[in-house]
Amino acid sequence: MNRIKKNRLKDQIFKAWGIFCTLLGIVLLAIFIGSILVDGIQRIDWDFITSLPSRKAERAGIFTALMGSVWILGLTTIIALPVGIAAAIYLEEYANKSKLSSLLEINISNLAGVPSIIYGLLGLEIFVRVIQMGSSVLAGSFTLALLILPIVIVSTREALKAVPKSIRDASYALGASKWQTVSRQLLPASSGGILTGVILALSRAVGETAPLIVIGALAYVPFAPTSPMDEFSVLPIQIFNWISRPQHGFEVNAAAGIIILLIITFVMNGIAVYFRNKWQKKFK
Repeated sequence: MNRIKKNRLKDQIFKAWGIFCTLLGIVLLAIFIGSILVDGIQRIDWDFITSLPSRKAERAGIFTALMGSVWILGLTTIIALPVGIAAAIYLEEYANKSKLSSLLEINISNLAGVPSIIYGLLGLEIFVRVIQMGSSVLAGSFTLALLILPIVIVSTREALKAVPKSIRDASYALGASKWQTVSRQLLPASSGGILTGVILALSRAVGETAPLIVIGALAYVPFAPTSPMDEFSVLPIQIFNWISRPQHGFEVNAAAGIIILLIITFVMNGIAVYFRNKWQKKFK
């Protein structure tokens, strides 16, 4: 067997191995999701969504955790979105190419891979203890904003890079300033890519548990938050609390909570895919 045949055989073996691993992952995922659906789908109703936590499984609901997640997601968006987009615009359009800017770019990219528990420890020290926000919605939002900020910056920069250079040149040729070019040409042209990155970052934040546990988010909160300084719980923590209890009814509640969290995540990712495809078609 000559070298060409050996290489073709290796390609076929690698292809078969890749297909096997992919199918194995899909089958296992289908088994897990199917098991959760069987256990929890019958528990999902309007009372489950609007009821407060309870010691009795059949009366317990996710209202406080759901409202806590909504508060956290909203404030995290308000905090991280302008800061992340502004930082990306500065690094991509205004910063001089120097050793310092290269160092910043490397560190921002590396921060996207830092374990979330590290951000929780940072939030505990800065927001909870130093600034004395306590275990509030605002402290949790700032912590998650730090977590997703590198993702927002990197995705925004990539979206700005994808805008054709001819748009910049045409804007400058017509006498537009740097900021006019950025605000009236680059940002509208890259809005789809930026929105995709932001939604994907938020879909990660909505499922985070470790940072919020570190800053003191509660497993049991008998009321929904009404202000940024209120104590809170979120869906992942509520699910963790239920699954750790011995009664079978709470396991059913946990499965129902997982289904709702999966629906939220899938919807957010679906919106991101839609805007990404729409944005890509614009430049074809």
